[in-house]
Amino acid sequence: MKRIVVVGLGVVAALGLFAGPARGGTGNRHEVSEQQYQILMGQCRYADTPSARAECRSQVRENYRIGRFDPTLDCRTYSGVTVCGELTLSPAERACVKDSVSKGLTFRRSEVECYALFD
Repeated sequence: MKRIVVVGLGVVAALGLFAGPARGGTGNRHEVSEQQYQILMGQCRYADTPSARAECRSQVRENYRIGRFDPTLDCRTYSGVTVCGELTLSPAERACVKDSVSKGLTFRRSEVECYALFD
């Protein structure tokens, strides 16, 4: 019986089912290119408060590491602003996205523009 449990845990660990980068784990950070990492760090300047900017940078350092290019990382550019990954929007920014989408802008474009350009 112990052998089955040990093999099972080995399979779970090999599949990365414990505390990966999206779950806040630090031992298995998501590998991205240097350019992608710089985009992730740079987009933190658009967070709406100093504490949100600091938290954003902390999350990037905790969840990503420079390695090789990740073609699955969701990066997009609108209005000259490039962002990658999931954006944490303030309530006002979410309202901006909702309003922009209701006026015909795509969700992805609205998300980037409201995050980066909303005052």
